[in-house]
Amino acid sequence: MSNVQIKFDEKGLVPAIVQDAVSKEVLTLAYMNEDSLQKSIETKETWFYSRSRQELWHKGATSGNTQTIIDMKYDCDSDAIVVLVVPEGPACHKGVYSCFDESLLGNETKSMSNRFEIINELEQTIAQREAERPEGAYTTYLFEKGVDKILKKVGEEASEVIIAAKNRDKEELKWETADLLYHLLVLLREQKLPLDDVLAVLEERHSSKGNDNG
Repeated sequence: MSNVQIKFDEKGLVPAIVQDAVSKEVLTLAYMNEDSLQKSIETKETWFYSRSRQELWHKGATSGNTQTIIDMKYDCDSDAIVVLVVPEGPACHKGVYSCFDESLLGNETKSMSNRFEIINELEQTIAQREAERPEGAYTTYLFEKGVDKILKKVGEEASEVIIAAKNRDKEELKWETADLLYHLLVLLREQKLPLDDVLAVLEERHSSKGNDNG
């Protein structure tokens, strides 16, 4: 373990918030003791301590839904941990992507004041589809067919955008651009590349001296 002194509670536990490193969705809240924390660091997969069974457990040991650790961060008091992971399948024992899938406020917090909110929602939905693979969903179909199929669709939609723009057809361009953005998000998920990394490149280019991004 690093030189950081994690503060465990009186029961020898520390809360561990597991977050999808790509979509940023919170997947679950579990607890670690010193041994499970050490195993998580060593194996780069999540290990927790079960308070009900009073034993260590390796996420995905029986289900196959393991979580590969990308990073682990601790808070300012060193008494809570955020574990950034790439999940293989659902995080919840109910077979759903995230344990936090119910809202106390319903749709009351939903606001389109953020014009890019739909991108965040779509990114999370795509992550959920990859984890749960619901039958009949188009996104499930793309993931099951694999990267070649996804790349083919990206190429097709890019061509359709070009044709629509060349024809000065704004209505068609609107729809084809939406299709392209969706398939690009699916591709990023398949490649385990966070959209945040792409946005960081744009920000870096924009802020670079003498570079106005065009």
